[in-house]
Amino acid sequence: MTVAALLMTGFPGFLGSALLPRLLARRDEADAVCVVQRHHLPTAVARVATLEARHPHVRGRIRLVEGDITKPELGVDDLDRDEIVEVWHLAAVYDLAVDEAVARRVNVGGTERVLDLCRDLPRLQRLQYVSTCYVSGRYDGTFREDDLEMGQGFLNHYESTKYEAEVLVRAARDAGVPTTIYRPGIVVGDSQTGETQKFDGPYMYATFLRRQPGPFAFVPLLKDPDTVEASLVPRDYVLDAMDALSVLDRSLGRTYALTDPNPPTIRTAVDVIAGRLGKKVVWVRLPASPTRALLSSVPGLEKMLAVPAEALDYLVSPTHYDTAHAQADLEGTGVSCPGFTSYADRMLDFWAAHPEIGSAAMV
Repeated sequence: MTVAALLMTGFPGFLGSALLPRLLARRDEADAVCVVQRHHLPTAVARVATLEARHPHVRGRIRLVEGDITKPELGVDDLDRDEIVEVWHLAAVYDLAVDEAVARRVNVGGTERVLDLCRDLPRLQRLQYVSTCYVSGRYDGTFREDDLEMGQGFLNHYESTKYEAEVLVRAARDAGVPTTIYRPGIVVGDSQTGETQKFDGPYMYATFLRRQPGPFAFVPLLKDPDTVEASLVPRDYVLDAMDALSVLDRSLGRTYALTDPNPPTIRTAVDVIAGRLGKKVVWVRLPASPTRALLSSVPGLEKMLAVPAEALDYLVSPTHYDTAHAQADLEGTGVSCPGFTSYADRMLDFWAAHPEIGSAAMV
């Protein structure tokens, strides 16, 4: 009998590494085949060893194959198509400042190659595709899980290319590829341990606050911080939700926004972070566009402040993410999203204890 296997891209990345043990625990009959670029193979080998030590049920069930999702056949010479019953496509460049050519090659071109493969898999039961809430671009209002092509503009090449990739995935789904789409918000550390693999997003703002001397932290007021939402979500909720939803019959063909249904406002998020650092926030009103232009044009300013110009855009975001599908289909599974204030201390404690971790995306 042919062995069943799930194929994963994006290992040994942030989400893939933590998701794989969950998937294999639910799928006793399956092994995992992880497509890994050559320069990430040493990290992947070490990650497999760590996973096998922590999770005995994965021992001998994770196979690493050298490949590249931007190439035909994912750059794998001897991929056994007959054994693959499920595809998890997580690989993407998660970087707000990513160059357009790189973003298009990986996020769009890589997804095209994965879809080409899926169309030719005789036993495929499901493509599990990880998108992002930020396919919304700069949409003004409530962005629902069934929304996609809404005439929105985009803030950076990360957003625009993830949008284009999801357009491709939806077209393939509508043409018969069995698909579920997951849209995480801004993923931060585990709500129980604070653990994460990189410090971007709110961690950059935390560094900006910490670097300011004295008891006060001056924060740019670009838009009313009580009306802008910070769509933060802890890693374990995203993982648990994808794991639970992926095996439900009702999730086939659906799109899920995996983010906090009751997100903190920018003011709440900043106040919580500053409070943990022993700082009192002083809001300084500044015009958004000139401030962003100054940050991006003055050499060394972004590095000194620890906040890239692209990150300022999310302090003025006009978008609210509806999570109705996710909440409805997770009901009864025991999976729900914890509120930011319930885990922020653990998130920030892990950040403070691990200065060796950077903010670079895996490319």
